[in-house]
Amino acid sequence: MIAIQNLSVEFSSKSLFDNINYVINKRDRIALVGRNGAGKSTMMKIIAGLQLPTSGTVSKPTDITIGYLPQQMILSDTQTLKEEVKKAFEQVNKINARVDELNAELLKRTDYESEEYHNLIDRLTHYTELQTMYRSDNCEAEMERTLLGLGFLRSDFDRPTSEFSGGWRMRVELAKLLLQKPDVLLLDEPTNHLDIESIQWLESFIKTKANTVVLVSHDKAFIDNVTNRTIEISLGKIYDYAVNYSKFLELRKERVEQQMRAYQNQQKQIQDTEAFIERFRYKATKSVQVQSRIKQLSKIERIEVDEVDNSHLSLKFPPAPRSGDYPVIAEDVAKSYGDHLVFSDVNFIIKRGEKVAFVGKNGEGKSTLVKCIMNEIPYEGVLKLGHNVKIGYFAQNQAQLLDQELTVFDTIDRVAVGDIRTKIRDILGAFMFGGEASDKKVKVLSGGEKSRLAMIKLLLEPVNLLILDEPTNHLDIPTKDILKDAIKAFDGTVIVVSHDRDFLDGLVEKVYEFGGGKVKEHLGGVYDFLQSKQLESLQQLEVNAAIEAKKSIVNSSAQQINPLETMSASKRSYFEQKEHDKLVRKAQKRVDEFEKQIAELEDKVAEIESRIAAGDTSDPDIFVQHQETNKKLEMAMSDWELASEELERIKTD
Repeated sequence: MIAIQNLSVEFSSKSLFDNINYVINKRDRIALVGRNGAGKSTMMKIIAGLQLPTSGTVSKPTDITIGYLPQQMILSDTQTLKEEVKKAFEQVNKINARVDELNAELLKRTDYESEEYHNLIDRLTHYTELQTMYRSDNCEAEMERTLLGLGFLRSDFDRPTSEFSGGWRMRVELAKLLLQKPDVLLLDEPTNHLDIESIQWLESFIKTKANTVVLVSHDKAFIDNVTNRTIEISLGKIYDYAVNYSKFLELRKERVEQQMRAYQNQQKQIQDTEAFIERFRYKATKSVQVQSRIKQLSKIERIEVDEVDNSHLSLKFPPAPRSGDYPVIAEDVAKSYGDHLVFSDVNFIIKRGEKVAFVGKNGEGKSTLVKCIMNEIPYEGVLKLGHNVKIGYFAQNQAQLLDQELTVFDTIDRVAVGDIRTKIRDILGAFMFGGEASDKKVKVLSGGEKSRLAMIKLLLEPVNLLILDEPTNHLDIPTKDILKDAIKAFDGTVIVVSHDRDFLDGLVEKVYEFGGGKVKEHLGGVYDFLQSKQLESLQQLEVNAAIEAKKSIVNSSAQQINPLETMSASKRSYFEQKEHDKLVRKAQKRVDEFEKQIAELEDKVAEIESRIAAGDTSDPDIFVQHQETNKKLEMAMSDWELASEELERIKTD
């Protein structure tokens, strides 16, 4: 499908990729893994055609479509959410024209058994599916499903995109990309701006609806769930495994261990042979044996152990100046945006040295409360900072706030003061920006490198209250562990906003749960919190919050329009339950009807395809029948999905 051949990339005479070869096949689900700066995003851009390699080629069919979601992008803010997402359907005319071209070509062909003929049918089927989806009714339904799956509410559809935060606007771009249904989907850190519920929806989409996928992610659970192939980029080379990430880690460890054992055995053999040659080199009676050993030594193919990237981040926060006993005290804190209440009646005390987590669904106010503590936005109530509190703040978009035109060295040089200026090179080296890397411009750095650079700025001044808002975004898995260890060793107070359960485990001793306009305190670590809530994961917390929100909306509407308002509570309950059961039966009947219709259409498609495969051309309209039946099947599938969602909605109401 896509062939990468003899690919090499150099930056400032340094080799990023060295003669790389591999093929991306149809239906592959590939995880690109490697340390920050290894070249994962560069590889994505080359596949997408946005960057040229120093040498080598990327071969792909002329009619292949590629959708690319970069880590960062400049977003448009001139339209409503619905209008912006509808841009995904602008290519409908091109698709219609392509379907006509392929149908015309198919009618001319007689090589029914050839691979080219079957490829032609595959392409026609693909474009026919797209054509069916882009019908106005399907278009609207598909758009709604995608936006709701990514966490938007129906009430958001008519809001200007300028009202959404950067993370939500990134979801807008992701929605547009998914709706285009490209042949190859390139996703660079797609989960960075998603809450856990939306990550699960994206997992389901990739597994059931996406074609070929290449993704970069440092969310281990996510890549394990959606990929079937892992390509590691390390020190300019690639290592290709036809397994998911967890299995890849096991196989890589086994590979290196086997290579090391074979290397050690061979080294012993070489040393013994060289010792024999040296010992008997000048003895005439052993000359034949010596010459034989010399020939044997020259023929040995030397075993090499794959290079392992041992570059290591050294991260340690400076000692924290002593603060008052209670760095943060909140008393009846509330925040609203117009009529929208974010939270109210927030009361808590954070003691010196405590490490706490803010958890909950996106949009429930975690980052908003952080901004209130930072006094960046107005609020109601009282927020007191303790004596001598010095805050170090890492915002979600901290890396994006860096000056893109400065070099790594200049970025730090401009904020460093006093004796620290003489140690900038040493500090950069400890953060894996040694040598020429310190002269790179910020704009060419990877997302993880920018996050590391922003972290250096945070470390330049001793603080005693660290506030970290999603600090693990863009960081690879080893670097996450290093950051976690550094925070655990920090002797000050820490507030962490994160969805990463593994990162929070063993790090925090208190959890503040955001949801429904309230902030609840839970003593203990993140797993103590989950157990107390009788949850298995933070995802369940978010699902429950969504269900409660839906119930609240439904109940509010019912209070306004319920004609049974004047009846007694018992009678109202009886009539409502009876009406509810009736709606469930009706919705279930629709689902059953569509399932029956789908089964019939699938049988019909299979029957037509078997006739085509057998070379049956007695019916000149057979390809038209195939196309129309596939259209009907797509429509039935779409109707079934909508009916199923409606059934689930009614059941949960």
